[in-house]
Amino acid sequence: MTTRTWVKALAAGAAVFFLANSGHAADPLEATAERSAWQLRLRALGVITRDSGSVNGVAGSGLSYSDTLVPELDISYFFTDNIAAELILGTTYAKIRGEDTIASLGEVGKVWMLPPTLTLQYHFTDLGKFKPYVGAGVNYTLFYNQKAKGVATDLDVENKVSPALQVGFDYMMDDHWGVNVDVKKIFLRPDFDITVGGAALTGKAQHDPWLIGSGITYRF
Repeated sequence: MTTRTWVKALAAGAAVFFLANSGHAADPLEATAERSAWQLRLRALGVITRDSGSVNGVAGSGLSYSDTLVPELDISYFFTDNIAAELILGTTYAKIRGEDTIASLGEVGKVWMLPPTLTLQYHFTDLGKFKPYVGAGVNYTLFYNQKAKGVATDLDVENKVSPALQVGFDYMMDDHWGVNVDVKKIFLRPDFDITVGGAALTGKAQHDPWLIGSGITYRF
């Protein structure tokens, strides 16, 4: 399967999903007529977290999460030339260590995160091939496949809804293909429970990650 065929197949599936959930009939002719409104991006994404928080209400102690590099797929729909909605999809994992006053605990576990993010964007259209945008929206981070390690015997990081901000640009090589640079800030501060040496600890992690990505754009 060629790259173009693969991209078109993904877009077709995305079109069915968005049309079904917006109350429009998934008519094949209608989907084809609106195809120019759809856009896909595939990025390499760096996830850089802020290691801060508290344990049992004491600031200056917490858990740190390792930075990661992961692939990311996003699907955009343009309501107008300037206004678009973007759904960002990807998953990542992190090793968890004690931080600050509990750094001596070392690695206490690892967790996988599924952080779908939906943003509403404004695109600037009067700069030729250079097409910057800004966005704001909501993120929902699902923590799964959590495993305690070392001195920890139990780990539970709670799922969290968080606000998100975004800025980026596309540089279009032609009517369809372009390159993309994108930066997002997610204000993610989940609660967690961890058992260390038989003692149950609770806390709040202040991840507030930066998501810095670069990749390719395909506009239908």
